[in-house]
Amino acid sequence: MSRRPARSTSRSASAPTNGGACPCGLPGPYEGCCGRYHSGAAAPTAEALMRSRYSAFVKGDAAYLVRTWHPRTRPARLDLDPGMRWTGLEILGTTDGSAFHTTGTVTFRASFRGGSLHERSRFERVEGAWVYVDGEFLSQ
Repeated sequence: MSRRPARSTSRSASAPTNGGACPCGLPGPYEGCCGRYHSGAAAPTAEALMRSRYSAFVKGDAAYLVRTWHPRTRPARLDLDPGMRWTGLEILGTTDGSAFHTTGTVTFRASFRGGSLHERSRFERVEGAWVYVDGEFLSQ
């Protein structure tokens, strides 16, 4: 998800950090899904990184978001809104972004209490790891 001014840039919801289903919407527990990326494993695809970044917003993990942001576009500081309540992620499409690519895009809709964010995010590999570059907001 991309950078926006102040309160609408970085959003998170308070959610338990251990146990339960993964916020990204894939079946299985958080620890075996996005939790492993948050703990240091490399996301194998741009889509996996997108899902893990969404989960980081839900969990309020600003350090992971900064770590997985391209150095060229990374903000100096990231303040998450503790009142934000993310309610779901829908992946609408991907282009490239596999183990065989160096760039990729993921188009998604992230829902939050009161609305949704529709974005096409760009990802690149830096030193072999997928990172978020930037995003283009799309009309709802």
